[in-house]
Amino acid sequence: MRAKNLLLLSPLLLLFSCNPDKLPVYGNKTAVVKSENGKETIDSVDYVLPDFSYVDQDSNVVNTVTVHNKIFVTEFFFTSCPSICPKMQAQMLRVYEKYKDNTDVQILAFTIDPARDTVGKLKAYEKKLGIESAKWHLLTGNKDSIYNLADNFLVSVAEDPDAPGGHVHSGNFILVDKKRRLRGYYDGTKEESVQKLLNEMDVLLKEK
Repeated sequence: MRAKNLLLLSPLLLLFSCNPDKLPVYGNKTAVVKSENGKETIDSVDYVLPDFSYVDQDSNVVNTVTVHNKIFVTEFFFTSCPSICPKMQAQMLRVYEKYKDNTDVQILAFTIDPARDTVGKLKAYEKKLGIESAKWHLLTGNKDSIYNLADNFLVSVAEDPDAPGGHVHSGNFILVDKKRRLRGYYDGTKEESVQKLLNEMDVLLKEK
């Protein structure tokens, strides 16, 4: 399913989740063949994010090992964004402040303008936000790789010369569990949606 289609469906999926103490899992399941006692059966497994590796504002490599056995919140942004990004960062600071001392939580923010968002530019952005890199990683890398990663997160990003700043992107925050499964989508520009994220992060942290 394309990202734009999932973003239209995801509010409905959340709405009809019958158990508030159990968050939904997003993404298409994969069929797998299992063999036991000479018998083959077909089972399905949840969609899991593929391995990734990028560089943060301190030139440190941040990859799937970094978030092993942690939950994390992801966003796609760019430092010169004049439209929704300032609102998103103001709301992400709420996530940061609540969980900055919780070692089971990470924040990953991927720039969609890596040509201009160098490590040095991201470091300056970190200082502007007043955050610590060990908790909130501002990540850069190959543009095509980042755009493909956005597809893996089931959100849309694109270059658009007619858009403010030359790019368009989803304003969603994406919640990912310790198994790298997609567990929630939240409008990062709206306070009430981010409050829902904060509540559901607490639910996810208790999940076995």
